[in-house]
Amino acid sequence: MDQEKIQEMQITEQKLQNTILQKQAFQMELAETNAALEELEKSGDEVFKIIGQLMIKSEKSKIKEDLLDKQRILDLRVKSLEKQENSLTEQLEKIQNEISS
Repeated sequence: MDQEKIQEMQITEQKLQNTILQKQAFQMELAETNAALEELEKSGDEVFKIIGQLMIKSEKSKIKEDLLDKQRILDLRVKSLEKQENSLTEQLEKIQNEISS
């Protein structure tokens, strides 16, 4: 019984660690997107978008729309991962309490 709980705890810890790493990656991408939006606001009407190895002139409004969409998606992913992280943390605490008692 204890061995099963310890194994369950290890699996939950691993899931929690993976969730935290995913959340951090999305938070970094979100910060980059926010920075790009700030720079876009400061820029003139002539803006460029990098696609692969090409830099292509693009409409400022189109780039802003794309960045805002990306921002919304990333924000939702971060919030979802935060919920998952909280759930796994609670689950882990419960397992640890069961093992202790």
